[in-house]
Amino acid sequence: MSSEAPSAVTAGTQAPDFSLPSTNNTIVSLSTVRSHKSVLLAFFPKAFTSVCTSELCAFSDDFDAFAELDVEVLPISVDTVEVLQQFRDAHGMRVQLLSDVGGAVARQFGAMWTDGLIANRAYFLIDRAGVVQWAHIEQHPGLRRENEEILEKIKSVI
Repeated sequence: MSSEAPSAVTAGTQAPDFSLPSTNNTIVSLSTVRSHKSVLLAFFPKAFTSVCTSELCAFSDDFDAFAELDVEVLPISVDTVEVLQQFRDAHGMRVQLLSDVGGAVARQFGAMWTDGLIANRAYFLIDRAGVVQWAHIEQHPGLRRENEEILEKIKSVI
């Protein structure tokens, strides 16, 4: 990461707003989604890779558990919408995926990997007021949090 990159967004700070294209063929704005429910941003490195596939399939498997807590999971990667749509369709995912080609949003959140080509795996739980309630950036993209841990964290802070 360049020395000009912002530091990571941390718990207790206001989440920067953004708008990104989604696999639902819409533009998704953080401010719009969070006005209705809490949001878990889940940055991930690359579609069709093993850890990303297991993580995103798990988000779909636990879709109802997140919904019961009034949380919308928004996975974000630097892949194009077309690639993300193929990825989503190939695995029957219930979550919509957001495309951050170029990594501008990942950079805003301090979640871009040091190579500048992919996002690191990172999680940001944002409440309806736009305040980050929990932030976690993995040490490297091959690591991930399990949904059980994420759901417990959500229950403890929202």
